[in-house]
Amino acid sequence: MRQSGRIELMDALRGLALCVMVIHHVCYDLAAFCGLPWWIFDNPVWTVLHYATAGLFVMLAGVSSNFSHSNVRRGLKALGIALAFTLVTYWMDMPIWFGVLHLLGLCMVFYGLTQRFWQSLPAWVIPAVTIPLMLLTGPCAEGVPTQTPHLWMFGFTTADFSSADYFPLLPWLFVFLLGTWAGRYIREGRFPRWFYAARAPHLAAVGRKSLWIYVLHQPILYGLVLLGLRLFGK
Repeated sequence: MRQSGRIELMDALRGLALCVMVIHHVCYDLAAFCGLPWWIFDNPVWTVLHYATAGLFVMLAGVSSNFSHSNVRRGLKALGIALAFTLVTYWMDMPIWFGVLHLLGLCMVFYGLTQRFWQSLPAWVIPAVTIPLMLLTGPCAEGVPTQTPHLWMFGFTTADFSSADYFPLLPWLFVFLLGTWAGRYIREGRFPRWFYAARAPHLAAVGRKSLWIYVLHQPILYGLVLLGLRLFGK
């Protein structure tokens, strides 16, 4: 049975990942601008949560590609917003050269242009290829040193490269592709019945507005921090 409507659990999982990300960014703002100790943002617990929620978010974007009418159009929209992010953050002297929106935009466009190829492969091929490549290229998530400039999109960075948010194509493209593989089974109704029946309305409501929450949450948090410092700071 093919699934044509929204699946609430997918929206809820996306909402959960987004809530964790917002809390992480609150911790950053408190440490960076309010003088709280950096360990509230940079610690082993947050390191694990950061990669777990980022992986969930990227994989769900891949799953959703099976439900989109046009992944190319969806990707170009994300890339347009990502470019605006780069311009604004460059002006603020904390540029985001290749953050999660840049990644998702390129992944969506790439998948939209090659979707027929991936769907023509036997079902076992994508996980058999992507999972080993994910593990092999995992270090690229933080950047692999290189002397060759302009490869930061793929996870190879020079010593002077800096991006306030960094999600290179390696290994995250493979996480996205694994999501597209899982999405085929989800759309065909081949997951357990509880997956389609589960309800978490509040988290799902957050997940359905994930793009706008992602775009607006940090400016709002930054504004609240500045207001708090003006009202209560020394």
